[in-house]
Amino acid sequence: MMASKSCGNFLGLASGELLDVPQTPRGLPRVMTLPGIISDSNLSSDVDSDSKSSFCCERIIIVANMLPLHAKKDNGTSKWRFSLDEDSLLLQLKDGFPPETEVIYVGSLKVEIEAYEQEEVAQRLLDEFKCVPTFLPHDIHKKFYYGFCKQQLWPLFHYLLPMCSDHGDRFDRQLWQAYVCANKLFADRIMEVVNPEDDFIWVHDYHLMVLPTFLRKRYNRVKLGFFLHSPFPSSEIYRTLPVRDEILKGLLNSDLIGFHTFDYARHFLSCCGRMLGLDYGSKRGHIGLDYFGRTVYIKILPVGIHMGRLESVLDLPSTFNKVKEIREQFKDKKLILGVDDMDIFKGISLKLLAFEQLLQLQTELQGKLVLVQIVNPARSSGKDVQEAKRETYTTAKRINEIYGSPDYEPVILIDRHAPRYEKTAYYAAAECCIVNAVRDGMNLVPYKYIVCRQGSFAMDEALGVKLDSARTSMLVVSEFIGCSPSLSGAIRVNPWDIDSVAEAMNMAITMPDAEKQLRHEKHYRYVSSHDVAYWARSFIQDLERACKNHYDKRCWGIGLGLGFRVISLSPSFRKLSVHHIVSAYKRTSRRAIFLDYDGTVVPQSSIVSSPSPEVVNVLDALCNDSNNTVFIVSGRGRSSLSDWLAPCEILGLAAEHGYFMRLNKNADWESLASDLDWKAIVEPIMKLYTEATDGSSIEIKESALVWHHQDADPDFGSCQAKELLDHLENVLANEPAVVRRGQHIVEVKPQIIIHRE
Repeated sequence: MMASKSCGNFLGLASGELLDVPQTPRGLPRVMTLPGIISDSNLSSDVDSDSKSSFCCERIIIVANMLPLHAKKDNGTSKWRFSLDEDSLLLQLKDGFPPETEVIYVGSLKVEIEAYEQEEVAQRLLDEFKCVPTFLPHDIHKKFYYGFCKQQLWPLFHYLLPMCSDHGDRFDRQLWQAYVCANKLFADRIMEVVNPEDDFIWVHDYHLMVLPTFLRKRYNRVKLGFFLHSPFPSSEIYRTLPVRDEILKGLLNSDLIGFHTFDYARHFLSCCGRMLGLDYGSKRGHIGLDYFGRTVYIKILPVGIHMGRLESVLDLPSTFNKVKEIREQFKDKKLILGVDDMDIFKGISLKLLAFEQLLQLQTELQGKLVLVQIVNPARSSGKDVQEAKRETYTTAKRINEIYGSPDYEPVILIDRHAPRYEKTAYYAAAECCIVNAVRDGMNLVPYKYIVCRQGSFAMDEALGVKLDSARTSMLVVSEFIGCSPSLSGAIRVNPWDIDSVAEAMNMAITMPDAEKQLRHEKHYRYVSSHDVAYWARSFIQDLERACKNHYDKRCWGIGLGLGFRVISLSPSFRKLSVHHIVSAYKRTSRRAIFLDYDGTVVPQSSIVSSPSPEVVNVLDALCNDSNNTVFIVSGRGRSSLSDWLAPCEILGLAAEHGYFMRLNKNADWESLASDLDWKAIVEPIMKLYTEATDGSSIEIKESALVWHHQDADPDFGSCQAKELLDHLENVLANEPAVVRRGQHIVEVKPQIIIHRE
């Protein structure tokens, strides 16, 4: 059988055969998994993952595209200098772990290290910073990060489709292969340091979405969590991705998948249902997907900020002085603040248009209202970024020309690197902060603004503010950013609606101080209690819970390439042994053989319902053995089974799940006596739901009625099935019938009462 193009040769790709990937130097200690046996990443994947480790220290391995490090080469000595990036989320989340927990970081560096330096640098980073660098070859890194991640995944996850060549790049399979190859290199690096029976692995963001497949393939019971920091798009957007199934299956090889909001999780679950046919449900308050016997849990919790880091900047003298300077500069004026990256999704130009509308409609605000927009340097330099920058400057210039004066500039653009203390000072001084992004995974600007408006003891003392003075803040936030659901006191807006955004800004600056104070207090309680440590601690606790039963089940890995998954079954399950079946068959003199029809006699997915001549010959051979009694047991009707299996004259049939039965072709059909008057009640109701649900149908059996919705929209069909189930249970409460919901069906059948004498 020929493999499809989308997954062809991925076994070769996974082993590095399709791309010329140089081996990364091995300057890292390998991990003992059994006494006297050292695991090696080059060994085959059938290492016994059930074996218990002698290495018992609990560790968490944090995996991300970039390590939380700064790197700079000394021009004089040509030596690399490394330092921790204190602003990195990966570094800050350590505060949520117990002090004795060892944290190892795996990721790439922001600079390119020459091949001859890599081994020395790797050992140094491990020794000094507990960091394990993944060195990606230049060509692979370029195609992986700047190609597939930034040109295809990032726009798609932010709802931008390449409708034509001027609006993004079309899918490129070479970029996808580089993405897979990079994920494989990350997996190889993790395997050098992981102790799979004890360590927890936490993978971050969309750069590494197929990494779980490589790890699960090597270690079936690896304790693996994944958190997506970007939005996850609706199924209508995501389904356009040619490798949609491979990425979904990659994520499903995790034990726990985290999202910032329920919307992102809902979109992911919808994709799993529509594209992979998976169902999900709530299990004791936790959302779980059943994936081949494994439960993949879903975590919904937005990331927080590092309170201590931000408060330490609030206490800097440079921050005090800057706050004084800002207050003096904008004396007798109201200050609205925006802090955004320069890209097409942050909605800066839409914000400026709304501000222009506000000045036009509320003329009394002219000369009294200022918008300070801090523009962080762009992370890319594409033509879309240049266009966004041009539009921003053009709009700001027009506003200043129309409404400005020699001593009044309505819009102030700070388009340069702003030091942390300067941003903090603007947060503390602004009466209102507006985040108007058209799509953003999380955005922590509102959280930072709230904390800075709360101030600190040192700042209050330096500025002469009374400790018991009221604290206020006002937020205008887009509905389309991840932090919006957690800020119930903010004014939420549709950034595309210029009029409503202008009205929201006016409401924010004119709201009574008492209400501003109440909103601020509510937000500050949430932000201060749901910080980055809380987020990390909560995720790891849920990951531990998701993995606690790993050794209670038997596991088998199946599937090739990126289609690999683990089947998890009960400990009592034993794989069917053909040898034992044949041996038992030959030893016995009387045999009863019961066979299902769909999926056994004919393939489950076959359009042709009748068995092939070869299958008929096998059935005949079994029936002609006088020691055998062979029965087909099926939900199919007796007329269909009689026609399809007519050549097998001494084959027993149990039709409609045993309601009708005959011993052979010449015997009469026997049926279980029951009252079927309820069918007159059920059929009109099912017809009503069939008319209302496109793609549904009714199967009329002699003993039962079945409503099918496998060809209907998955979400709507499931919703209608639940409603139909409730409807039928109510009307049949006093009838001798049973209503049952199965996979894509609602079935009503007679209630069989067996009288025992």
